[in-house]
Amino acid sequence: MPLAALIFDVDGTLAETEEVHRESFNAAFVAAGLDWRWDRPLYRSLLKVSGGRERLRAYAPDASDALIAELHKAKTAHYTRMVHEGALSFRPGIEPLIEQARDEGLKLALATTTSRANIDALLGERCAWFDVVVCGEDTPRKKPDPSVYHLVLARLGLPAERCLVIEDSAHGVQAARAAGLAVVVTESVYTGGDDFTGALAVYPDLGCIDLDRLRALRG
Repeated sequence: MPLAALIFDVDGTLAETEEVHRESFNAAFVAAGLDWRWDRPLYRSLLKVSGGRERLRAYAPDASDALIAELHKAKTAHYTRMVHEGALSFRPGIEPLIEQARDEGLKLALATTTSRANIDALLGERCAWFDVVVCGEDTPRKKPDPSVYHLVLARLGLPAERCLVIEDSAHGVQAARAAGLAVVVTESVYTGGDDFTGALAVYPDLGCIDLDRLRALRG
């Protein structure tokens, strides 16, 4: 069946956001008077838990719900400020691929467990590029649960066979495959070398990848 839509993850896929997220968590901890600090090895381990609030809960299971909510709110504020100050840009190949898909009339969607505030901070007016946006507030179950992809497909009004997912994480691959979707991986700083079993292909980035290459992968 001809390709009709591209579905993108956000964090680590559109941009290398996770290091900014990590720094923002640490800033929130300092502001709250906590001696917590997430270094890169610890954060890579914590990324096995999808969702910022869920990550906080996994790290501090005895923390109150109020503290978790306060820290996540503060972290989001730090992240938004850093993005507005120019801390992030699209990864190689992302913008040309999106432009090509739009020119050829494909639908575009985002399927992410991050918050809408984080998406708005990263994309701003470019959110309008996407026909469907499903984020952390839209489904309580995070990747590798396929709920986010089922919801995207329902809102696109397309069968899985006509869509292709771009992901950067093993959980993302598992979620997409569980929803019957083909998936291509662009490894990010925190996911390089992970097990991407089930992906059609794994690339360090999409700098040399266009729609023709993606269509060929689908067979």
